[in-house]
Amino acid sequence: MTSATPEHPMTTPDAGDVERPGAARSLGAGAPVLAFDVGGTDIKSALFDADGTALDLRRTPTPGATGDRTAVVIERLGALAAEYASAHPDVLPRAVGLVVPGIVDPDAGIGVFASNLGWRDSPIRDLASTRLGLPVAFDHDVRAASWAENVLGGARAYDDSVVLVIGTGIAGALIIGGAPYTAGGYAGEIGHSPIADGPVCPCGARGCLEAVASAGAITRRYAEATGVTPDGAKDVIARAAAGDPVAVEIWESALDALALSLAQLTAVIAPQAIVIGGGLSRAGAALFDELRDRLAARLSFHRIPDLVPAELSGNAGILGAALRARELA
Repeated sequence: MTSATPEHPMTTPDAGDVERPGAARSLGAGAPVLAFDVGGTDIKSALFDADGTALDLRRTPTPGATGDRTAVVIERLGALAAEYASAHPDVLPRAVGLVVPGIVDPDAGIGVFASNLGWRDSPIRDLASTRLGLPVAFDHDVRAASWAENVLGGARAYDDSVVLVIGTGIAGALIIGGAPYTAGGYAGEIGHSPIADGPVCPCGARGCLEAVASAGAITRRYAEATGVTPDGAKDVIARAAAGDPVAVEIWESALDALALSLAQLTAVIAPQAIVIGGGLSRAGAALFDELRDRLAARLSFHRIPDLVPAELSGNAGILGAALRARELA
């Protein structure tokens, strides 16, 4: 991993806040590519060499702007690409993978909507390709992360799978017949599938799964019920295991909501596996064993999917971006 040096200074604005995440899993042999995983707070980036090794994996702040941040994000990507070219002149990427949050139309290359980045119907792929001088593979961040799990991680043994990322919210993606199912960017919004009549979700709908069962919702609901702010969902789960009746009620309702949503997915698309990642997945048996039992209790003749933990952790998005880039290289 290459750090900033006098010969290769960090010229990107706010570069003093660069973080160096841990090593990512290798892609295997193939074309060198550049990959970017853009979020509302930070951008994860890496240059992958011909062996599939992530060189100089880093996290830098996403630039701020009033309203649509497309222009400042594209400019930041250009600056980062220049830094990689300076630091690794012997590794020449043949394509770029770029993944972003929100509603994404990967075929058209359009960022349809992202509330935290301010864009609507933004031609991000073409703008990035022009700025970087390379073909750009453009996709949704969670869908790309799910593709990485399908190729390199927990879903690699299955052709039909659902990947759920349960953290502050709940994001999802569908892999059907070994390929992502996108529906113009609208498929996979499992966190916003209705499982009850309430509470009201920040998206404006009522009873969304993530308003009840995300790690963020579990923490918030406990604080609202008790006036005590827990140390995240894991603290609420620990309190439930210790017999705290409020924690028990909140955790049980979250498990029931997740089981209902997984049962609906099983009945409709019959995935071979449901791969669960994100912060809540670290609950281990308290989550997976309970969901297996509740899912089996809700279904009858259906094919019960395997419930497996995601394997790629926080690097799934950047790996997915790199894999998408290699499809163009």
